[in-house]
Amino acid sequence: STLPDAPHLLLGGGGQDSGQGRVEDDVALIAGRLRGLAADGAPMLMICGMYQLFGNAFITVEGAELPGLGILDVTTRGNAKRMIGGLVVETEFGDVVGFENHSGSTVLAPGQAPLGRVQAGNGNNGTDGTEGARTGNVIGSYLHGPALPANPRLADHLIGAAAELA
Repeated sequence: STLPDAPHLLLGGGGQDSGQGRVEDDVALIAGRLRGLAADGAPMLMICGMYQLFGNAFITVEGAELPGLGILDVTTRGNAKRMIGGLVVETEFGDVVGFENHSGSTVLAPGQAPLGRVQAGNGNNGTDGTEGARTGNVIGSYLHGPALPANPRLADHLIGAAAELA
């Protein structure tokens, strides 16, 4: 639960919903630092579970609410149904591709920009046509890997933003 003094690029992944509570405690210890880094333009790519924790809240399928960091203005609810399969999203970085496997249904608050529009797959929730969220250089997404090797323009954006901080 520590960070380097001057991180240039942060990546976060996912896991089973049952692990959200354990990870949330560690993330809470560095919450202020993560919010500050995001506000200062540090590039971050948060996939699946970390995408959910970078939002306002994750509400488990049982109804327990885990507070998030609020860096992305999204709220996620756990579902019994999983959204699994190929995902193609139209973004400013061109079409990005990946594999989604999540039971969280994420809804963007009014004014929160998505990463992009779903061309194939479910995306955030399978109903509104959005995938991921983006605020500044912080990107949250359900695009499981290999997200960066499969999407060089997205990788180049994150690396370029990191180089500007160096």
